Amino acid sequence: MPSNRQHGRGFIQQRYVLSTMGFMALAIGYVQRFCLSLAITEMAEQSHHTVHQNANLGTVCPSSRSFGNTTHFKKEMEFDWDEKIQGLVLSSFFWGYVVTQMPGGMLADKYGGKATLGLGMLFSSVGTIITPVVARSYGPEALIILRLIIGLAQGPLYPAMSRLLASWVPVEERGRLGSLVFAGAQVGNVASMQLGGFLMRYTNSWTSVFYAFGVFGIFWLMFWFVLIYNHPNRHPFISQREKQYLNRAINTVDPEDGKLSIPWKSIATSAPVWGLIIVQIGHDWGLFTIITDLPKYMKSVLKFSVVENGLLSGLPYIVMWLVAMGSGFIVDSMLSSQYFTVTCIRKTFVTIASVGPALGIVAASYSGCDKVLAVASFTIGMGLMGTFVPSLKVNALDLSPNYAGTLMAIVGTIGCLSGVIAPYIVGIMVPNSSMEEWRDVFWLSAAILIATNLLFLQYGSGNVQPWNEKANRQYKSSDINNENNTDSILKPL
Repeated sequence: MPSNRQHGRGFIQQRYVLSTMGFMALAIGYVQRFCLSLAITEMAEQSHHTVHQNANLGTVCPSSRSFGNTTHFKKEMEFDWDEKIQGLVLSSFFWGYVVTQMPGGMLADKYGGKATLGLGMLFSSVGTIITPVVARSYGPEALIILRLIIGLAQGPLYPAMSRLLASWVPVEERGRLGSLVFAGAQVGNVASMQLGGFLMRYTNSWTSVFYAFGVFGIFWLMFWFVLIYNHPNRHPFISQREKQYLNRAINTVDPEDGKLSIPWKSIATSAPVWGLIIVQIGHDWGLFTIITDLPKYMKSVLKFSVVENGLLSGLPYIVMWLVAMGSGFIVDSMLSSQYFTVTCIRKTFVTIASVGPALGIVAASYSGCDKVLAVASFTIGMGLMGTFVPSLKVNALDLSPNYAGTLMAIVGTIGCLSGVIAPYIVGIMVPNSSMEEWRDVFWLSAAILIATNLLFLQYGSGNVQPWNEKANRQYKSSDINNENNTDSILKPL
């Protein structure tokens, strides 16, 4: 295996630039996606003026300002939205997110991920900036439509990013660089919770999170369109050595050549693809339930303030990010040792990412009003979900580098149906926001995580599929017929 010194002597390795910018893309996307989950706790709640402790409604932990069963006054909320309306507002993002993943993946595979991702983030950032105006001027129906549009804009995010990584990141670096990029989602979750909590506390307004995170997205885009290219052969700043190394190590089709024909039948009948889809459903159900509803649980049941809520709701994602980065290096080391197959490694780390959160969230539901124990259980359990980054998130690249965008789109489209259903189901299951109602929610999530993981153990794989290699053979045949083609560097050196 060539050393890094042989890979390139340019001042900056461009695959690291792509990975860094991809990390920021995921972080910004998730901030804009989930900042509403915290903000809505200061925008609206089911009961606005008073809170009564009623034993018939289940257990709710006492607030630090309450004494026995006495009634105390609460902050007046701006919007009179009950739990079902809030559930619809929180889930509406995923209605749009489901729709555009497939078109986004197909566009990324055929024409590249740079513009596909960049344009989506442009619309997402603008939509985030105008969220306060829409909510105040036009009501929950308009906000639901806006969140749907933001979901449409972010649908291509993962498929486009996966296609870019497939062209730029060799398999022996996929653990750590894939972890860097996809762990941006956890950083976005932390920022949306912790920075969002501080912004709302010190500006005394929930609107600040939407303005700040939207403007930051626009700022990032200016660098994205200048620094990022779809394929090493297209990059004007890449060193010749890095370009040659990447083309030998990865050998993917340049999407801008437009020579790919997507093998729909082969994908639809592939057992490893279905194994990946099924485990993605379980993962998304557990993750989206926690991301969208943990702030509500901490406020309505554990009675945290907005600053405490932001800090402690974000804590599981700090641990998740650290676990993701650490496990990425572990995965690459295991691959380098040649004692473990890619399939074995992917299945092991996906299992940790399923069983750990299932145990953690159930334990948290039995922690009662012990806030420290509840937060510790959430943090450890959800932190272990970080191992999904160098396993589940890069598995589409394992199965098919050439069709990674389309494959990630298929997996994401079906998987994120969980994001559409979960917040609404939670809203129905917790009408009184009692501890007993939330316990049922967490048991349901745990059961889904475990069941889908068992199916992945049966059908999942880390091997490149035959229908991916067919595209490489077709592409090389085309190059032989065009000897003077400037892309001849794709031939082995």
